[in-house]
Amino acid sequence: MLSLSMIVRNEEARLATCLASVKGFADEMVVVDTGSIDGTVAIAEQAGARVEQMEWPGDFAPARNHALKFLTGDWVLVLDADEQLRPEVIPSLKALMAQPDVLVINLLRYEIGAAMAPYSSVSRLFRRHPSIQWSRPYHSMIDESVQALITSEPQWRVANCSEPAILHDGYRPELLSGSDKADRLREAMEDDLKRHPGDPYASAKLGGLLISEGRASEAIPLLRQGLEGATAQSGERYELLLHLGLALSESDPDEAVAFYRQALDIPLDTRITLGARLNLAARLMEQDQLDEAIQLTQTATQRAPEVALGWYNLGLMLRKKGEIALALEAYGRSLALDPNNAACHQNHAVARLLGGDIEAARNGFRKAIELLAAQGRTDEARQLRDNVQGIVKLDTELVM
Repeated sequence: MLSLSMIVRNEEARLATCLASVKGFADEMVVVDTGSIDGTVAIAEQAGARVEQMEWPGDFAPARNHALKFLTGDWVLVLDADEQLRPEVIPSLKALMAQPDVLVINLLRYEIGAAMAPYSSVSRLFRRHPSIQWSRPYHSMIDESVQALITSEPQWRVANCSEPAILHDGYRPELLSGSDKADRLREAMEDDLKRHPGDPYASAKLGGLLISEGRASEAIPLLRQGLEGATAQSGERYELLLHLGLALSESDPDEAVAFYRQALDIPLDTRITLGARLNLAARLMEQDQLDEAIQLTQTATQRAPEVALGWYNLGLMLRKKGEIALALEAYGRSLALDPNNAACHQNHAVARLLGGDIEAARNGFRKAIELLAAQGRTDEARQLRDNVQGIVKLDTELVM
């Protein structure tokens, strides 16, 4: 028997979709509400979930632990309201759950809208065991309790599901705008580091947040300190190395390349290491090391063909090498996945032009300009139009 466990507050816009994604898989659904003032509770009850109430304790770990008290299933699946379970993965999960020595199943989570590193591994499916508890004040996880449990009961093992299982739609910029989520995360991370200076997990998370805010110089010493205490071959070490590569890409590209290579030496799923692979390939392309860059990117597209950025980068590399037909194919694959990528339309048009297809190039440039204008990037649209007019004639009535 499988129990779905959720912590929610004011999630009326997304909760129904989340609950529908586990229909037929979860035998019971338990939703712990922490003070909703919208239609969240009614939506949960209409979907057949049991709803419990609690005051928000200040962070997710105690809330998730409290939710475990209401479950009756042998297995527990934990989702947030901005997540959905992919129905295609359910047969694989059932097969893993049927293995008597499996305690935890790590799930691949896909971040919708994340270009460079869209995958993460999350421990969200596990046997209901009294020793399994959540920890950490942010990005809470069961890993610490699981490690202790396996030490005392070595008959258990952790399994990995190799195909994407969860779709996450909560970190796109347009969804975060106007919220205080980033500020609250930063405060929790800073408090955690004060209590545990140099902690690899906290250093990786805060370092990544600082980089996303354009504060790479502040992130670098924090990440280096965290790396000193990171366990070899661990996911935390990979994340620290990846973030150091990102932080150093402009100031010291050679050291950034070295960190990316160290990250790829850690034996993790190729989807998890897409960030290091694609960034390393991009840096190598800048250094005209095209053969290795193409090889790295081809591996990324083979292992994660659903990621548009891999195909786009491959197109750039192949065009730079003079492989126009192959570049056109890669750009086409990227645009099929991400049709609103203006840069891809522009580079696709350039490749068309090099291949002698003037009309297709013209249409591609038009599409790129239209997308830039629609996205509010009017200066870029105008500059591209002015640059292209000297190469291929565009419609004079094109509105900017």
